[in-house]
Amino acid sequence: MLEYTLNELERLVDHTNLHAFASDADMVQLCDEAKEYHFRMVAINQVQSKVCYNELKDTDIDIGAAISFPLGQTTVESKLFDIKNALENGANEIDYVINITEVKNGNFAYVKDEMERIVKLCHDNSVLIKVIFENTYLTKDEIRHVAEIAKEVKPDFIKTSTGFGPSGAKIADVKLMKEVVGDTVSVKAAGGIRNSDDFLAMIAAGADRIGTSSGIKIIAAIKQRMEFDHVSSIKIDRKYQKNMK
Repeated sequence: MLEYTLNELERLVDHTNLHAFASDADMVQLCDEAKEYHFRMVAINQVQSKVCYNELKDTDIDIGAAISFPLGQTTVESKLFDIKNALENGANEIDYVINITEVKNGNFAYVKDEMERIVKLCHDNSVLIKVIFENTYLTKDEIRHVAEIAKEVKPDFIKTSTGFGPSGAKIADVKLMKEVVGDTVSVKAAGGIRNSDDFLAMIAAGADRIGTSSGIKIIAAIKQRMEFDHVSSIKIDRKYQKNMK
């Protein structure tokens, strides 16, 4: 059983605007909202790293650049270049999409090599790294296999979805991912999480970070619930079991 204050729940939110049409003014608004609600990170496209860095450089809110987003279908070398560029422009968290083609090819050696090289680059620069699976395109066996690779390679997070596929985060997928990696790697749920019930359910399933563009609405609903119940924290019972292999 875990217990969260409102601020601790706010700090689980990656406040997200990954729209292709997002302007610099939209990024400033995103950062202002993140500061007001003390969210953990702003999740943005790589090209907007510098704008957000300038808005957040004197805060404890991270700048999370999405790499090879949303398809993942670029070479390892391209992903490494884009990560370096994002870091140079102020990003201090990276969310990259795996090469789904190579998963479908059964080429898990490629997936592992890509993950190892990206994780090394990020950790060498003291940057947190999240690996996006995009589960909507994967079978349960493929999700499990990539999660097993992550358990060995040890990125900071594995992540369910980009939010741009046919479906987003699912409770069953979060549980599966967490069951495989246990406490070795954290899980981020993202995609289609738009209300407080879904937000809390993802945490119960094993997620330690939630990517959403609805964070303000979600936190407001939780705050209202806590005030109605006259409580200062919410207890959440984790439902996953560690994989003991």
